[in-house]
Amino acid sequence: MQTEFPFTLPQGYLDSEGNLHREGAMRMATAYDEIMPLKDPRVQTNPGYLVIILLARVIVRLGSLEYINTGTIEGLFSGDLAYLQDFYQRINQNGHSRLLVSCPHCEGEFEVETAGVGE
Repeated sequence: MQTEFPFTLPQGYLDSEGNLHREGAMRMATAYDEIMPLKDPRVQTNPGYLVIILLARVIVRLGSLEYINTGTIEGLFSGDLAYLQDFYQRINQNGHSRLLVSCPHCEGEFEVETAGVGE
């Protein structure tokens, strides 16, 4: 069973040294990943912060960064944050990063692998 999925950010994370990081990987979330942030005071004060903590827990690689934390996720461009939220939903609800699409001409349905918006 695949539990880790590669992604490519549309814009990329720009670190403090000016390096752009676009390639990464996200693992499937555990029940604890989804429950633990609810105890965090930042989430209790601002429920919108839940996604920041959750993504910091499940993103296992982003470019050459050695460590990914909430500060990293806070520094993402909003388009990248939206992309990662959608990616999280797809891999955790479906168990894969593929999308079911329909051909507008023949009306046939098939799955496509979503390698990333930027590719």
